[in-house]
Amino acid sequence: MLKLSKKHVQDIQSADCLSSLFPLVQNAIELEHATIPPYLTAMFSLKPGKERAIWQVIHSIVIEEMMHMTIAANILNALGGKPDINHPAFVPNYPTPLPMGIGTGLIVTLAKYSRDQVKNVFMEIEEPENPISFPVNTVLNVSVPDYHTIGEFYEALKEKIDQIAPDVLPGDSNLQVTSPYYPSDLLFPILTKQNAMDAIDIIVEQGEGTDTLPIDPEGEIAHYYKFEELYIGKRLVKDPSVPQGYSFSGADIPFDPDNVQPIFSDTKSYMFANGSEERRRCDEFNHSYQVLLDALHGTFNGQPGSLGDAIGIMIDIKLRGEKICAMPFPGKPNTTIGPPFEFYKPLVV
Repeated sequence: MLKLSKKHVQDIQSADCLSSLFPLVQNAIELEHATIPPYLTAMFSLKPGKERAIWQVIHSIVIEEMMHMTIAANILNALGGKPDINHPAFVPNYPTPLPMGIGTGLIVTLAKYSRDQVKNVFMEIEEPENPISFPVNTVLNVSVPDYHTIGEFYEALKEKIDQIAPDVLPGDSNLQVTSPYYPSDLLFPILTKQNAMDAIDIIVEQGEGTDTLPIDPEGEIAHYYKFEELYIGKRLVKDPSVPQGYSFSGADIPFDPDNVQPIFSDTKSYMFANGSEERRRCDEFNHSYQVLLDALHGTFNGQPGSLGDAIGIMIDIKLRGEKICAMPFPGKPNTTIGPPFEFYKPLVV
């Protein structure tokens, strides 16, 4: 599982005013964002029109991670802080631990889709403190006292907001982001501390499920168990014949590795000569990614109606990402270029 330094939970627990929570909620925004490039990289590596069931699962998770990032930004605005999105330190340098992660723990890479990537990276990111073991599931849970999980981080944040925040939060309500792309019972204005606590529950339950079920309150399979479906190759469905109530006994999710582009993991734009077609494609991709970050920064800082524009930019990123993943990597036989997801720096000619 993703191991968070216990310092971050301790910082929440020791906070005595809302402003003390600002950098910690900013960390949550950074964490939610940092999961998106590795998921998108795996999705882009699937050859166009192939493995659509897998593509759709990853796409649904990315859309929800975008919502989680928006919820975290809404919480920070509601507390009176200011989300900071479009600067170099916000963009992870993959391969890397995730924000707040312990350096000796999970290292996240931008790699092609594979069942190993699903199990060793994606499921590790989303794993709850106590994953439910269903038939066919062989995931083991090991408890180590020197770290906290994402769920524990959010639970501590929820408890602290309940403890020190006024019933009506002090942030500017005009900064709250909603969107027709998301149901109003999932993405809503955070105006009160109860709103904030309810929103935190949504983030945790969509990622991890509940303590007893692999689903969120809307009945959707949580991210961890969606990835486990991909790893096992079977749908998780209700099953009254087993004590857990669910088993991996649903429809097959087939996977053919030949339908995946052989991308070079953690591709960087500097790997290609200035003026080359490969460098141009990487720069164009990074520029689109930067436009997305700029749009999100604007959305969370006074232009809440522009979230739809940011989601629209994702279409351009998808197209550029798929083209890059099909482009041969010079000097590396049977290898293609991966999407770099770097902070955009224009070429100096």
